Amino acid sequence: MDQDHQFMELALKEAEKGRYQTWQNPMVGAVIVKNGQILATGYHHHFGENHAERDAISKLSPEQLSNSTLYVTLEPCCHYGKQPPCADLIVASHIKRVVIAQIDPHSLVTGKGIQRLKDAGIKVTLGVMTDEATHLNEFYSFFYQHQRPWITLKQAVSLDFKIGYPHQRTSITNQTVNDKVHAERSDYQAILIGSTTALVDDPTLHASEPSDFPPVRVVLDRQGRLADRSDLRLFSDQEVATWIFTKQPERFSSLPDHVKLLQTTGDISDIVKQLADAGIQSVYVEGGAKIHEAFWQSGMVDELLAYISPQFLGQNGISAFMPTSPYKFNDVSFQQLANNIRIEGKITHV
Repeated sequence: MDQDHQFMELALKEAEKGRYQTWQNPMVGAVIVKNGQILATGYHHHFGENHAERDAISKLSPEQLSNSTLYVTLEPCCHYGKQPPCADLIVASHIKRVVIAQIDPHSLVTGKGIQRLKDAGIKVTLGVMTDEATHLNEFYSFFYQHQRPWITLKQAVSLDFKIGYPHQRTSITNQTVNDKVHAERSDYQAILIGSTTALVDDPTLHASEPSDFPPVRVVLDRQGRLADRSDLRLFSDQEVATWIFTKQPERFSSLPDHVKLLQTTGDISDIVKQLADAGIQSVYVEGGAKIHEAFWQSGMVDELLAYISPQFLGQNGISAFMPTSPYKFNDVSFQQLANNIRIEGKITHV
């Protein structure tokens, strides 16, 4: 492994430290090196706070920074947001060379930060561990490339492809899977269910990883079925925001402060657009079957997660979502979780 890869690998490890706290910002790490020696590391700790480059630079004197090399996992910003432009700070610090893993897909930055550095005479090297950096912020990158959130469908099914019994909460998967799902939710900015799941399961939809930005709970309730169910935990539990999409907002009244009502046509495309307009970069769709079918038919599904349990629910069980046309997943991974199996398949959009 050459030195550029070695130091960028460290920068990626630094970036990981910000997981669950950067919210709509990407995870970014930085390493400052001079004469082959690491002088400082930094990362984006928290949404609204110093970016990784500023975090690392703040730890060094002007003399240390002069003629050094900065390794950063994402192109330095060049605009004023919650923080001043990192590109300007890099120039002012007399850093000689900047090694960048990924070009920022955000249109405010794309290429502009790099050009700012080059215009100041700084040598810029691109493409070191780009795939790893892009994967680190997969949802962020997708959001700014496609102007919509990444959408994952998650289902828990029995061997006879059933998801539960009518009108009763049904446990399908084991505790290992349940723990995995609660942790998995933490990587997303919204958890989405339909009104039937809300009424039958009465979930809290909490994620297990501590974060100042827990995923928003989204319910598709076209007919306003939840209007008279203030006893549901989505209403009584105020730890996390709840957004309800409905065609009949007039049915709702006296909602708690943490609940927001959004009017929709009912089309998935309208719901996804409103989520995108709100800055939601990723959605974990937990179901049920009708919701999964609607999302699949919309053509806006990017990943399918299936948790399979070794049991039969029998003829009285509710069938899981079943597409009408064949589809073969190419990018597939498997994981055994005690006696359950997790299958992950990415969707290729033509």
